[in-house]
Amino acid sequence: MRQKSRHEKIPGNGLGENGIAGMNQKDRLFDTEIRETADFVFDDRVVSVFPDMINRSVPGYSFVVPMIGLLARQFAQDHSRLYDLGCSLGAVSFAMRSAVSASNARILAVDNSPGMIRQLTAKLERNPGSGLPEVQPLQQDVLETPIENASVVVLNFTLQFVDPSRRAGLLERIFGGLNPGGVLILSEKVRFDEPAEQELQTHWHHEFKRAQGYSDLEIAQKRDALENVMRPDSLPQHRDRLKTAGFSQVYQWFQGFNFVSMIAIRPSG
Repeated sequence: MRQKSRHEKIPGNGLGENGIAGMNQKDRLFDTEIRETADFVFDDRVVSVFPDMINRSVPGYSFVVPMIGLLARQFAQDHSRLYDLGCSLGAVSFAMRSAVSASNARILAVDNSPGMIRQLTAKLERNPGSGLPEVQPLQQDVLETPIENASVVVLNFTLQFVDPSRRAGLLERIFGGLNPGGVLILSEKVRFDEPAEQELQTHWHHEFKRAQGYSDLEIAQKRDALENVMRPDSLPQHRDRLKTAGFSQVYQWFQGFNFVSMIAIRPSG
């Protein structure tokens, strides 16, 4: 397997959410008035515009993805598994594949959307990454994915779509499947307990989306579509849940308005 210098430059998100034939369409799913907005689903319409949608909707997304690769490089263990749970089109999987130098490490990219896994599989067939860690796509509910011999598990804007009553159980299962010294990298949209801060952070996020070309109509209709599907927690809730699951160290390493990313470390002893 090709070995990397410890200080070798981290690539971007490689073939992550970009560079997919037919997958660089502009997100216009909410640009016309919808009489009755349905709940948001990751169907083929979303898959076709997802690279544009995620980059224009999540502040710092193009920074977070390669930095997850950098973190995975540090914590990936030889002969272990790395999990990208809720992988969508594989941005994080490709970032880890490009960055990780652990011997015989394998990446499992899991998503329950058939369209996402279909496109990821096609992309891997076109770009097998000779000499790099294997990426294995799996169409599966992350709540049903066995976590075994893991050194790195990533939930990159995934937990917020899991039923709140099942989030603690998922984190406990991830903790149980991590090897000593392994990590969970958790990126999420968060809410704030103080109403004034919640209002400001929401305003700044909407201003970000307007700067990316989204109209007020698009912002409002997508918000309505996500209302019953994506239910954010507060930072204290995330920290408490991670500590309860068994993680001894929980650190926030990124924030872009109301989007954050944390790393939680399983004790090595």
